[in-house]
Amino acid sequence: MKLNTPRWWYERDSNHARVTRILLKPASWLWAAVTARRIARATPFDPGVPVISIGNLTMGGSGKTPVAREVLRLLHGAGVSAHALSRGYGGRLEGPIRVDPAAHTAADVGDEPLMLAQQAHAWIARDRAAGARAAVANGAAALVLDDAHQNTALKKTLSLVVVDGETRSDEWPFGDGAVFPSGPMREPLKAGLARADAVVILLPSDLDAADPELVATFGDLPVFIARLTPDGPPPPGPLVGFAGIAKPWKVERSLIAAGADLKDFIPFPDHAELKPADIAFLTDRAALHGAALVTTEKDWVRLPPEWRARVTSWPVTARFEDEGRFAVFLGRA
Repeated sequence: MKLNTPRWWYERDSNHARVTRILLKPASWLWAAVTARRIARATPFDPGVPVISIGNLTMGGSGKTPVAREVLRLLHGAGVSAHALSRGYGGRLEGPIRVDPAAHTAADVGDEPLMLAQQAHAWIARDRAAGARAAVANGAAALVLDDAHQNTALKKTLSLVVVDGETRSDEWPFGDGAVFPSGPMREPLKAGLARADAVVILLPSDLDAADPELVATFGDLPVFIARLTPDGPPPPGPLVGFAGIAKPWKVERSLIAAGADLKDFIPFPDHAELKPADIAFLTDRAALHGAALVTTEKDWVRLPPEWRARVTSWPVTARFEDEGRFAVFLGRA
């Protein structure tokens, strides 16, 4: 069962949120202890090639996959045969298997690996060491791990932590710092940053700059700013939007900021597989407003093939503000 990301994780001024966080603290302490013990006891496998980990400190919603895709693009531009490696969350196949966009669906391999496979060799494997062996045996000169900061299966050359920089005045980027389920953190902030080599703050294209207080949070770690930019304007005319990502409200904000005539927006849980009843509901909402349907690229690849022609994908791309500086940093790996 997939659940929506709780908005109260990020709310500063809410008595309900405060009480809920307090009640869930004991479970958070247990989660943090188990995670710390697992990481401390790990013996990572060295696949013999550079391993670049793209991860985050919170439960989804930071923009890891667009950053992983941009890192792959930069490595390919530098002549490095880099392959993506993912767990394949949401897919039924255990792997290791190379993702084939022409043959696999999101139900097979997960939505994010399917997106990565559109521009690079991408593998999924529940056992990441086995996946790394398979990728290297098939020509990978470097591995880019998607969502791997808390995964200890492989020895990492470079660990990048992606942080959502779109913080409003009434929101926290890390909640109040509490670990799941009391807050959005996968582990305490200090512990997660101790294993990071750099931080990537991902901003929407319409936000002027990163919050200086947020940047100061990361101390002496190198901080790189990347922009999440739509590949084009939203479709013209009235629209009904939907998204099944960790923070669907960000998609709604982005569509409005880009000038979309958005009549309605329906959120779904992260990685949600839309059922016929869901699609029927969306179709009815669009008909009510005389509107077309629009969604994210990640949601679009999860749609049944017969429905993709009826829904417009609105893709976004991550680009580093100082690409040269980041490329030099990446090259050292």
